[in-house]
Amino acid sequence: MLLVGLTGSIGMGKSETSRMIREEGVKVYDADAEVHKLYARGGAAVAPIGALFPDVIVDGAIDRARLSKHVVGNDVELKKLESVIHPMVGLVQAKQLLAWDDAGEKIVVMDVPLLYEGTGHERVDRVIVVSAPFDVQKKRVLARDDMTEDKFKAILEKQVADDIKRKKADFVIDTHHGLDHAHDRVREILKHLESVPAEKFDRAGTEAMVNALEAHLKTVTEGQVA
Repeated sequence: MLLVGLTGSIGMGKSETSRMIREEGVKVYDADAEVHKLYARGGAAVAPIGALFPDVIVDGAIDRARLSKHVVGNDVELKKLESVIHPMVGLVQAKQLLAWDDAGEKIVVMDVPLLYEGTGHERVDRVIVVSAPFDVQKKRVLARDDMTEDKFKAILEKQVADDIKRKKADFVIDTHHGLDHAHDRVREILKHLESVPAEKFDRAGTEAMVNALEAHLKTVTEGQVA
């Protein structure tokens, strides 16, 4: 099973590119979507994150805007959050990969915003970077609700620069030329990937990771109950 990383800085059009890949029949693991599920009412992250930041719980779910005020620009608080959410996301991801391997999928795409900011790029066979000129990126991001110049700047400071991502990538999709151009590029890349040998997916290692993360998260949950 070939593992392909899909990444790009904020506002580059990664979500739309991910949708195009799905339209081509390729499975996509969306890290952000999984975080949303964990933050929702009844989600596994609500209790442990609520214990760290009690004011972020609204109607039984985590209010992302309130949480953002705690962690954006604050490395100490961000690390506290990451110590909880990263293992949870990792567990969901590992289980999904095993399920897709069982189903015989040949190519799966890992949609991960911070692929190069950590070690995620080392665990995939190829990387696709979604990109656009800075002025286009800025216009897209500042059009979002609850986004400010300062918040945008703080987010960029936590992300590897776009020009560096482009240099490291195996493939680049420029999203400022329009949807049709981007979709054509997606098809071109997927066609190429059909002939790329799969090397990075380690089933035994993934199964071991599931066991380790389940044990770790059990201690986290028990700690919250205590």
